[in-house]
Amino acid sequence: MTATDHSPLTRKLLAFVALSEAELAVLERLHQRRRTFVAGRDLVHQGQSAQAAYILSAGWVCSYKLQPDGTRQIVDFQVPGDFLGLRSVLLRTSDHSFEPIVDIEAAEVLTSDLLQAFAQTPRLATAILWAASRDEAMVVEHLVGIGRRDAEARMAHFLLELGSRLALVGIGSKEGFDCPLTQYHLADTLGLSAVHVNRVLRQLREHALVTFRDGRVTIHDYGGLVELAEFDPAYLDQTGPLLK
Repeated sequence: MTATDHSPLTRKLLAFVALSEAELAVLERLHQRRRTFVAGRDLVHQGQSAQAAYILSAGWVCSYKLQPDGTRQIVDFQVPGDFLGLRSVLLRTSDHSFEPIVDIEAAEVLTSDLLQAFAQTPRLATAILWAASRDEAMVVEHLVGIGRRDAEARMAHFLLELGSRLALVGIGSKEGFDCPLTQYHLADTLGLSAVHVNRVLRQLREHALVTFRDGRVTIHDYGGLVELAEFDPAYLDQTGPLLK
């Protein structure tokens, strides 16, 4: 089996650990319960208990928290290869919701199946722990972005991170990537108004750095975007397998 034959999650985990055929087989079994979900309908609700986790195979999802006044803060976006609700399964209650942005394909993973896989293949469990730790590092970066980066740097950093994540699973590059997010999604993520998002994207385009149009992010000057965002991808840990 070549790298391009692997599921997005497998491709991502292979960036951390060189999985054996037996470990790959266990990981494949976690993909057995394949399901589809329509855009706009939560698959996990904030406060929900006794739910499964999901491995996203195709499509985009946002994870968000609702405030008492009805406003929402998008915590992150999940792309192919990401787990949905892994922490919520282990903590038994979801502290946020997951909403498909487009129609998605995902594998449902029961808690019992996940724990059995961990018991059978400790190296696979370590790889999934790496993925979860990487997700936590991204949330830290998002917090720094909202608290300390100006709007242009915040947007640039976010787009660079997305591009790196998508490149890891073979659906993005330093030249750009397809992106179904609206300006309202970006606003709820970056702590900006939709009007401010529009202005920032226009400024980045006029500076010949990046264009976001018609569902496509096109990066014109990768180095310039990195310099603007002060983007250091070390927290994404995509330099090669640590466990061999």
